[in-house]
Amino acid sequence: MATVTHVSTLDCVARMLGEDPELLEAIVCNDDNLSYGSIISVYTGPDETITALTDDGIDELTDMLRDARSTPETWHAFLDDFVDDENLVARIKAQSPR
Repeated sequence: MATVTHVSTLDCVARMLGEDPELLEAIVCNDDNLSYGSIISVYTGPDETITALTDDGIDELTDMLRDARSTPETWHAFLDDFVDDENLVARIKAQSPR
């Protein structure tokens, strides 16, 4: 594994990928969804953190989302499996092309 020299916040990754930041947060909140070390917690204060991804984490997430979007059925199944927030799932599904 290469040495990590920088990370990108989830908001930055969402903008880079054209994705909903809440969707990315829902996916990476379970650190088992990406390889160990791909998800980084950055402490911004005593009780405050933001989530960031390494370049490998961004690549994994990009591949995961691309594969999930192969058909509307796989996309909806992915959302049901990876996102616990029913309102977020409904909003994302409503934005999806049929």
